[in-house]
Amino acid sequence: MPTIEIRGLCKRFGKKVVLDGLDLVVPQGRNTVVIGGSGTGKSVLIKCVVGLLRADEGEIRIDGEDVTKMDERELVRVRQKFGMLFQGAALFDSMNVGENVAFALRRLRRYPERQIQDVVEEKLAMVGLRDIQHLTPAELSGGMKKRVGLARAIASEPEILLYDEPTTGLDPIMADVINELIIRMRESLGVTSISITHDMASAYKIADSIAMLYKGKIIEVGTPAEIRHSASPVVSQFVEGRAVGPITAEHEEFVRFVRGSGESGERKEQ
Repeated sequence: MPTIEIRGLCKRFGKKVVLDGLDLVVPQGRNTVVIGGSGTGKSVLIKCVVGLLRADEGEIRIDGEDVTKMDERELVRVRQKFGMLFQGAALFDSMNVGENVAFALRRLRRYPERQIQDVVEEKLAMVGLRDIQHLTPAELSGGMKKRVGLARAIASEPEILLYDEPTTGLDPIMADVINELIIRMRESLGVTSISITHDMASAYKIADSIAMLYKGKIIEVGTPAEIRHSASPVVSQFVEGRAVGPITAEHEEFVRFVRGSGESGERKEQ
């Protein structure tokens, strides 16, 4: 049975349709990466999966249970299966690193305090950080914040990890450190993951499969190699990062600007 199965998912904000009959299956123990441009609904998708946003239509089944039909009490139970790395790490400024990592453990009251301290130390070590429990988020670099956020996400030993733009704002070396950690989490913990990103270098490295989100739907799913060589003009424009193509063709003024800039550049060279 797939861990996550999404069928006909719709989400609107007023008159704006963000997700429009989206279908996606995330197999157990695999990392599915959802790619797509800014504002296409990637973050909305994972917030619907974890129940932070309510779907307007469709089904989201987690181990066979449809979270769209659950009340808040049932959602709290299902959310215990999840860990999430937010885009900006979303650490609590009023807490030090140790308190941030221990946050969910204390709320769930699964362990005595002495054991919580051992778990915090263990999870920080897993992401390559030691002896920083006393530091505040303000004292951390961007890469360290991401790693602390990941330690917090795995502290309660979730079955499912959600990554929201995990490499955004990081330099290429630190971005690759995060990519390696994501791979290690899948291999060592056996978790099922959904990652959302527009960073294709990251997507190709961490994905078992890649799904392209466009106009509210998943328009193609494939292995990294299949997506890299996709015959779809929309997918190929996105993964190759080309300014002109079917995605931008809807914005005629932008296309005219790009082509006009190119023409003026050619005239200057002549």
